[in-house]
Amino acid sequence: MENLRGAIRRFVSERDWEQFHSPKNLAMALSVEVSEIAEHFQWLTQEQSRNLPPEKLKAVAQEIGDAMIYLVELSWT
Repeated sequence: MENLRGAIRRFVSERDWEQFHSPKNLAMALSVEVSEIAEHFQWLTQEQSRNLPPEKLKAVAQEIGDAMIYLVELSWT
């Protein structure tokens, strides 16, 4: 976890995002990212949701990464 936290801190620092990462802002951003994940699955059957095409799977993975960043940042604020 410490390695992940360090990598995220460097990622955030390189973009000068610390100024925006208050608990309130992080919680709101996390909510938006989770909604973006859910959007990829909206209207799919259970079977379709388990067998996403590669391009959609990549998009979901990117949204999960965004959510992970906010979740880790929120856990340390």
